[in-house]
Amino acid sequence: MAKNPSTTLRCTECGWTTPRWVGRCKECQTWGSVAPVEAPATATPVQRPVARALSIAEVPADEAAGVPTGIGELDRVLGEGLVPGAVVLLAGEPGVGKSTLLLEVASHWARAGRRTLYVSAEESAAQVRRRADRTGAITSDLLLAAENDLGTILGHIEDLSPSLLVLDSVQTVSASGTDGIAGGVTQVREVTNALVRVAKRRGMAVLIIGHVTKEGSIAGPRTLEHLVDVVLSFEGDRHAGFRMVRATKNRFGPADEVGCFEMTERGIDEVADPSGLFTSSHARPSAGTCVAATLEGRRPMLTEIQALVAPSALQVPRRVTQGVENGRVAMGLAVLERRARLKLHNQDVYVSTAGGVRVADPAADLAVALAVASASQDWVPRQRIIALGEIGLSGDLRRVAGTPRRLGEAARLGFRAAIVPAGSEKMAKHAGFEVVEVATVADALDALYTRFTEPPNAATDLRAWQRARGQEAAIS
Repeated sequence: MAKNPSTTLRCTECGWTTPRWVGRCKECQTWGSVAPVEAPATATPVQRPVARALSIAEVPADEAAGVPTGIGELDRVLGEGLVPGAVVLLAGEPGVGKSTLLLEVASHWARAGRRTLYVSAEESAAQVRRRADRTGAITSDLLLAAENDLGTILGHIEDLSPSLLVLDSVQTVSASGTDGIAGGVTQVREVTNALVRVAKRRGMAVLIIGHVTKEGSIAGPRTLEHLVDVVLSFEGDRHAGFRMVRATKNRFGPADEVGCFEMTERGIDEVADPSGLFTSSHARPSAGTCVAATLEGRRPMLTEIQALVAPSALQVPRRVTQGVENGRVAMGLAVLERRARLKLHNQDVYVSTAGGVRVADPAADLAVALAVASASQDWVPRQRIIALGEIGLSGDLRRVAGTPRRLGEAARLGFRAAIVPAGSEKMAKHAGFEVVEVATVADALDALYTRFTEPPNAATDLRAWQRARGQEAAIS
């Protein structure tokens, strides 16, 4: 490809530049995204600054203070709330509830006496009004406009001077005079740049709804994430009620917090204590269940792992998972078969989480293994216990971060026993809480059977169970 000396080549996704054409960007690995752009003919002239540079101690810190949105779970993710002049991008799958959540935010913001502009570029004003009637978001300071032209939206901002702008969504807004169609790389970049400029100039907070691709990443150019101040991911199964907001970028607060919500007929409700959604309410545990203590960001959550093991009539037994990573479950089953001598090669194994929550924390490995072992041998624990630990291929258990916080959450919800990896930091003392430290998966099965399974402390029964399955040498 011939290259003019006055041009350079740049990736339209991430902005990476190269002196000659390549088919694949070496920065973001996107194919066909490198295109020529005109290079400036002359260098940028030097200009005298309008304001002098200040000492960092002289810069007022309150200008970056957040204003609460009225939704505590969202404020938890944002840090302290919405910072004036901040641009926040909320991305999620279609139908997950992005528009409903931001309509709730706009309503709470307007009820505090702040003028709010909600721009719907996808739905008509009547459709948004019907949603507001259902969720109780009707308030006089919430202004609604159905526009998809950037110039018209900027005109509304100049006329109304809102303190908060909600745009639904950036992929459906077009800028006249800019090449491409709405949702294209050039259009999305121009629209976002214009909103960032007006937000900084007017001190107006902006909430932008964005789409995601089939792979789950944010649609549009990669530079879109660099232009905004905060990137939030709205996750959840549209067929289940639970929703989770996760920060992947935050210039004003922590980037490892999560907020929990539940979709109801009235809209979206906050879930301040999500652990109750993912554990069963049975008074006594049953075979094939174990509770995992996981961390979502910095937030401890308890999730019940359920397993079912049944003889298989197939040459290749089924391995079905829901809510847990299939690869980690397969690895755990192999470790149970090889290191703990559980016969699972001719068994169908089903593993699921209660409540439909997705668990990616490696600390749930031990809970999955204990649930499978309990289901395989019909062990019924006499009390509800939690388990945490990452399983290695040699059958050893690795310590996980945040053990005191995990165990503290379990104690708060009434659990009184836990199986953890050896060497884990002990939690603050809670009356009646028993912590059992084990080094291997085999030791964990031993502890589950001898200390927490009916009949209690039956060592002779354990040896008989081992002899019947040829496991006496594996578990002692």
